[in-house]
Amino acid sequence: MKFQAPKGVSEYVPPRSRAFEWTRDTLVSAAKHSGYQLVELPVFEDTELFTRGVGASTDVVSKEMYTFEDRGGRSITLRPEGTVGALRAIIEHGLDRGVLPARVFYVGPFFRAERPQAGRYRQFYSVGIEAVGIEDPALDAEVIAIAHAGFRALGLKQFRLEITSLGDATSRAAHRIDLVKFIETLDLDEATLARSVINPLRIFDDKREDIRAKMASAPVLLDYLSDDSKENFLAVQDHLRALKIDFVINPRMVRGLDYYTGTTFEFVHDLLGAQSGIGGGGRYSGLMEEIGGQNLTGIGFGLGIDRALLAAEAEGVVPVSAFASDVYVIPLGTPAKSHALVIAALMREANITCEIAFGDRALKSAMKSADKSQARFVVVLGESEIASGSVEIKHMETGTTTSVTLTSLVQELQNALLAK
Repeated sequence: MKFQAPKGVSEYVPPRSRAFEWTRDTLVSAAKHSGYQLVELPVFEDTELFTRGVGASTDVVSKEMYTFEDRGGRSITLRPEGTVGALRAIIEHGLDRGVLPARVFYVGPFFRAERPQAGRYRQFYSVGIEAVGIEDPALDAEVIAIAHAGFRALGLKQFRLEITSLGDATSRAAHRIDLVKFIETLDLDEATLARSVINPLRIFDDKREDIRAKMASAPVLLDYLSDDSKENFLAVQDHLRALKIDFVINPRMVRGLDYYTGTTFEFVHDLLGAQSGIGGGGRYSGLMEEIGGQNLTGIGFGLGIDRALLAAEAEGVVPVSAFASDVYVIPLGTPAKSHALVIAALMREANITCEIAFGDRALKSAMKSADKSQARFVVVLGESEIASGSVEIKHMETGTTTSVTLTSLVQELQNALLAK
């Protein structure tokens, strides 16, 4: 029997896995450079953590979670998103009782049982951050700026930032009254009506064109913001302008998770078609308390590594040469192999990425492999090189060669790599 990966998972193998690593590490660097520290979380949690935290009316909870009983009869769910797990860890380990805001980031795979399509997978990868314990529009703007910086570091240009505010409790209560009245005038199916009873905002997130058309004239929350919420949202906009981050206000934006309040945002890429969202997030109030913690507010985001990579590929900004080995060493003959192993070990100690051509291949065949490896330099090591104590370094891009002694080889390669 020939086994294959399960349908709908994102799987990366060389050479594309190197592009995946670059995308992931670039987005992680944006978080690290802003003072966020890693929380390494389990890929499964108590099911109730998600039903309470994410929201019963969401598609994530009602349709998309991978849930099962473990051998002890406990209901377990593969994590469909990262925020509630990160907050559970913050609460459990007392990070919310230290210096605030507690700043953490997470990275890894997540799971949703949905119909696979381009850019939407059953197993997907995300980088996320959470800042818990401080409510400040400047912090909201910084969190947005971190995501923006991550995408810019990838070289992305054809994306836009959409923002809105879901207001405070007073704003949402006033809006809900009129929104429910509006929804009651619509001819909706029973399932949609049931979702609207739990959370009427959820109907804005419906992807069906007929529902979208019916909701086109629905009252929007931005028109119901309290004075405090309005002032907060205007301050966020002012901070973003100061940062020279362009944005558009989308009054009908509803994220796919129920815990968002206040500032909410999404990054959309113009070249990705229907699955155009490459990341988003927002502020949440009440979520910490809902899952057993203090009544602290927070803000965070999740950035899709898979979709960010697709966007980078669509824009042609993936730096392929950056993923190649620095040096490809070709030993000719058995005695040269021991020397090649020693030289390669010295290179790696000097932080030079090095591959060796194993097997008893002819020089022509080994050079073809070197070319495919996309290494910047090639070193051929045979009996004559060992006897003379000198070797030639070939620059694969220019075709030029430089003769150096074996004892100075590592230093010469370091100098050449620094000069790139």
